[in-house]
Amino acid sequence: MYSLNYKVTTSTCDSEGNLKLYSALQMLQDCSEMWIENEPKVKQFFSEQNMAQLLASRQVEIVRVPKYKEELTVTTLVYEMKPMFGFRNTFIYDREGKPCYKTWSMGAFVDKSTGKLKSVDASIIASMNIEPSMQMNYVGRRILLPKEGGIVLDRIPVQKNDIDYNQHVNNANYIRMVVELLPNQFKAQNIRMEYRKPAKLGDMLTPTMYQTEHALQFSLSIGNDVSTIIEFSE
Repeated sequence: MYSLNYKVTTSTCDSEGNLKLYSALQMLQDCSEMWIENEPKVKQFFSEQNMAQLLASRQVEIVRVPKYKEELTVTTLVYEMKPMFGFRNTFIYDREGKPCYKTWSMGAFVDKSTGKLKSVDASIIASMNIEPSMQMNYVGRRILLPKEGGIVLDRIPVQKNDIDYNQHVNNANYIRMVVELLPNQFKAQNIRMEYRKPAKLGDMLTPTMYQTEHALQFSLSIGNDVSTIIEFSE
């Protein structure tokens, strides 16, 4: 398990003093990425093989939204590891140790040069600290969109500040884009994200919104290809 401590500051709050969903996703992502510091053999292997771990999907269960000045702890652990995919829990806790956000995610291992999937050696997997999965309401990672009825919205340009060191849009920035499209009074309790094709600098993302009985779904497309699907449910 790997942990980072945070405090809800002015820049991470919305107009009502609540932690922004975008800021919470940044905390989750940062802790997940920094986890590799606790796994020196994995870190060395990824460096030697020119590999990266990219987020393929994430589910977020919101228990409570923290407020300004609250002290938080983010923890992450790997509960299953396959040659090309890893599965982890990352939780955000308040000062009393109660969970505010519960998440599970699947990461894909890729060659940085080609962008294609690449395997992690069995000996590296055997060296890792695999822990039991944590308690939350697990939902499947695949998000099925309605075949019709979507509302196409204004295109969103990918800008320089959206790009991370992997040279594509950081996963938290897709959330930042889509939150702007939600109805003002919509309060999501559960969020699912499926990442299919990374968007790069200069791409134009076309959002399509679908309203189902229990959720609002958004697909972000680059031309005819779906880049990311995000589902919000109350």
